[in-house]
Amino acid sequence: MLSGGDILIRSLQEEDVDYVFGYPGGAVLHIYDALFRQDKMKHVLVRHEQAATHMADGYAKATGKTGVVLVTSGPGATNTVTGILTAHMDSVPLVVLTGQTITPNLGKDAFQEADVFGVTMPVVKHSYLVREVKDLSRIIKEAFHLASTGRPGPVLEEFTNYKPIQQKDILKLKGYRFQFKTSDNQILQVLKMISQASQPLFYVGGGAIISNTHKELLKLAELFSIPITTTLMGKGSFNENHPLSLGMLGMHGTAYANFAVSECDLLIAIGTRFDDRVTGKVSEFCPNAQKLHIDIDPAEFGKIIVHRRREMQFGLDELIPLVKQLDTKEWLKKIENWKKKHPLKYPKRGGLRAQHVLAELDRLTGSNAIIATDVGQHQMWAAQFCRSTRERQWLSSGGAGTMGYGFPAAIGAQLGNPEDLVVAVVGDGGFQMTMSELATAAINKLPLKILIINNNTPW
Repeated sequence: MLSGGDILIRSLQEEDVDYVFGYPGGAVLHIYDALFRQDKMKHVLVRHEQAATHMADGYAKATGKTGVVLVTSGPGATNTVTGILTAHMDSVPLVVLTGQTITPNLGKDAFQEADVFGVTMPVVKHSYLVREVKDLSRIIKEAFHLASTGRPGPVLEEFTNYKPIQQKDILKLKGYRFQFKTSDNQILQVLKMISQASQPLFYVGGGAIISNTHKELLKLAELFSIPITTTLMGKGSFNENHPLSLGMLGMHGTAYANFAVSECDLLIAIGTRFDDRVTGKVSEFCPNAQKLHIDIDPAEFGKIIVHRRREMQFGLDELIPLVKQLDTKEWLKKIENWKKKHPLKYPKRGGLRAQHVLAELDRLTGSNAIIATDVGQHQMWAAQFCRSTRERQWLSSGGAGTMGYGFPAAIGAQLGNPEDLVVAVVGDGGFQMTMSELATAAINKLPLKILIINNNTPW
């Protein structure tokens, strides 16, 4: 005989889960009993359930694995909503496991009952309310598959029953692969658009990191001699020390990246959603260019930019064998002049400045630290002066803009990358929201560094 808790924990082991970030409560004690009867997975006890989701988020971003959260019913579950939204907006694979009142009490305002299934519906990739223990194994398998394939995102599971069942009744789900096909004609269209451009530009978002296409992106940029600008979430998809890098674009981006966007004649958008912090006034964004949008999620096609576009779903590696050298010397020379005339800079007088501190952090770490930020001025300064040279090195809340994200995300990243230097760059406001997790970092003896940036704004 196996309890529902035993089945759940064994199912997590089959998914190669290393860490479960959580906070116990009455509705999940049976799961915790099973968790502590094994030694393959480690439980990370948090001080607040929101922090558990941010830790799992940081772990997922920094490792490429799926983060796992375990909390109790009612307020324990609703406390995860901010973190679920954060992961949903940035396409982070999470599986969030919550307790629920027993099936006969559903809908009767039982103790710590909350309709978490309904509450989280708009901010998850999928939700489950598991009423039968015999469905547990299958649903866990489905949840991990859904969270990590296609466009990743958070999946929620609520559990109401946990009576023992026979081991033979455990169901298995046969796996399948997310697939899409690209026609030869589509590839030829892309090559034709690129070959006719004299001032092309790659505009790269977080999807390039999620899909692990950074190597193909580097090859394409160098073979075509096309410069690259990235979004906040795309930092790390391309080495920002590379001559073809323009850094970040948008309202907090480099001047030369925004000049390039304004004057390019072909914008090749990869794994990005044309968010408002990049486009500004849509009718005036990149006005003279054709736009080629490459993304795994067709829902993004035409959502913001609807004129002079082509939308494609394919892997960048399909282009590499067909590449022919472009003549972009004059275009690159123009960009180089912009870089010289409009570099990132800050006043060197008037006392110590945050930009100086962050530039020094970048120098001391050789642009090699994993950096997790909160949201605010410090986040933009870090994005500007802390260069990302590799994938999964930059962790930040982009779409949701969640204050309090940085420190717990850094904890998750440090657990997933124990040999790496991890730095939490946080604001004095956001840090206070989750600083109770100092206890979590201390108990787990994590060597991460915390840099608190006070912008000295009078209140």
